[in-house]
Amino acid sequence: MKNLKSALMVTALLYLCGCTPSSKQQENATVADVTEKNAVIETIMSRRSIRKYQPQAVNRDTMQIILDCGINAPNGQNRQSWEIRVVDNPEFINGISEVYKKENPKVAEDPNFKNMFRNAPTVVFIANDTSYGLSQIDCGLLGENMILSAWSMGIGSCCLGGPTRFMTSSPAAAEYLKKLDIPEGYQLLYCIAFGYPDETPAAKPRNAAKIKFID
Repeated sequence: MKNLKSALMVTALLYLCGCTPSSKQQENATVADVTEKNAVIETIMSRRSIRKYQPQAVNRDTMQIILDCGINAPNGQNRQSWEIRVVDNPEFINGISEVYKKENPKVAEDPNFKNMFRNAPTVVFIANDTSYGLSQIDCGLLGENMILSAWSMGIGSCCLGGPTRFMTSSPAAAEYLKKLDIPEGYQLLYCIAFGYPDETPAAKPRNAAKIKFID
């Protein structure tokens, strides 16, 4: 019993002497300190947009995990105002890319051009509900969840707007747009390229001056 009392007294003295981190010390922890200890923050801070991919498609079981993370994103009134189409079929990807090349012959001059999705082997197309004014925000949150979950598993990605603009505006692409089977009332908004990275790009600077705390 005496030993127990002594141990408790020592613990109390250490606490009073400031041998445990104070709330002020915790507040002063650097971003690097937090990043090292928090897997979510580490994933967010290390993520990069990937524009060069290895040729193999992402395994569908792995993609399903990514998609499940996507549909668990926050969304207004739980309306889930999105439609998602996943394409890893080379015939589709290469076919629409050939249509794109015919209308944009200069891209064919690039020896590294393989498809219009940054050469990615897997593409997720996202359509939004045009009847709901905040649907585009919901679709953005959906995409971010997918991008971060993919990165945490070693899979790169890149958000793309150009391919979907082409698919919705070019009559020559109508066949491929139809194959996506987007329901009435929805419009193709953007797509995300997914694949195993074949590059390690450096981080681009962010402008912290755009952040302000309002008292």
